[in-house]
Amino acid sequence: MISSLLPCFLAPHKQRSRRPPVSLPSRRLPALPIPSFLIPTLLIPAFLILAACDDGSVPTGPTRADFSAEIVDLKGKPGPPKGPEGACWQSDIRPAVIETVTEQVLVSPETRDEAGTLLSPARFASEAQQRIVSDRSTVWFRIPCPDVMTPEFIATLQRALKARGLYLLPLTGVMDAPTRTALRGWQQSRGLDSDHLSLAAARELGLVIGNF
Repeated sequence: MISSLLPCFLAPHKQRSRRPPVSLPSRRLPALPIPSFLIPTLLIPAFLILAACDDGSVPTGPTRADFSAEIVDLKGKPGPPKGPEGACWQSDIRPAVIETVTEQVLVSPETRDEAGTLLSPARFASEAQQRIVSDRSTVWFRIPCPDVMTPEFIATLQRALKARGLYLLPLTGVMDAPTRTALRGWQQSRGLDSDHLSLAAARELGLVIGNF
């Protein structure tokens, strides 16, 4: 009662309580259905944009050269083959290709009694036979001419084989046994089983440009 009789400036101050903000519930507008006859009209521009961005090319990885296409088999005729003027050829022996075929051979047939009851089953044994797929022959392929095979050229060959992890020795510029072994391993994986440097291999390694 006393506080209610005091003037307003002497009355104790009352703090106004702040009400927390009232969050109004969000109202989502209902999604309007797209008429079915408009769907093709809306999709056509999207397909046109995608078609313009696609040039139609399919990414492919690097292809490995096939040196077997460079091999010439004269079928027993004397060589070298008749090639371009100034071309240099190398002969090599292509070994015979032999495959082993394993077959099941009957050792003893099954036996049955008069009632047809099986007394002993048939016995088979594995028998391996070899057959020649292709005979041993002399093949020819083009090579860089001898005047190109300088020590600097051979050192470059060794460097290229070293970069591919096949030649692990220092560069000597000499066509020695380790160099030939590394060269055979690289050419063999591309269809040419030879330790002589072919012209196709020299091109593939970037050692020569052109035909000679």
